[in-house]
Amino acid sequence: MAERGGGGVDESGSKSGDDKRISNEQEPMIETATEAREPPPPDVVQLCRETFQKTAEYLRGEMEGTIEDYRLLENMNKITIAKYSEMKNLAQDISTSLQELNEKYKTLQPYLEQIDHIEENVSNLEQAAYKLDVYSKRLEAKFRALEKR
Repeated sequence: MAERGGGGVDESGSKSGDDKRISNEQEPMIETATEAREPPPPDVVQLCRETFQKTAEYLRGEMEGTIEDYRLLENMNKITIAKYSEMKNLAQDISTSLQELNEKYKTLQPYLEQIDHIEENVSNLEQAAYKLDVYSKRLEAKFRALEKR
C-alpha cells in the first residue's frame, strides 16, 4: 500500500496511527460505493425503463390534452370577441338609426299636430252633418204632415 500523509506500515506489518484514522473514515465510503456499484438485475432495469417511458408518455398525453384545452378556449375567446364586436357594431347602428328617427319625428311633429287638429275638425263637422241630417229628416216629416192636411 502506498504511503499517505506520513503514515505507513511499521516493521511489525501493522498500520501506523494516521493510516488507521484514514482507514476508519473511508470504510463507510467503501461500503456505500460497493453497494452503489453493484449492477441491478436486468429485469429491474427493464422495468424501470418501461416505467419511466410510460410515465413520460402519460405526462406527454396530459400536456397535449391541456394544450388542446387551451387552444379550444383560445378559439372560443376569439369567436366570442368577434360576436361581441358584431353586437357592438349592430348596437351602434341601431343607436344611430334611433337618433335619426328622433330627429325626423321632431321635424314632423308640427305636421302631426296639424293632422290631429284637422282630424278633430273633421270629426266635429261629421257630428254636425249627422245632426243636420237628423234635423232635415224631422223637418221633412213635418212638411209632409202639413202637406197632407
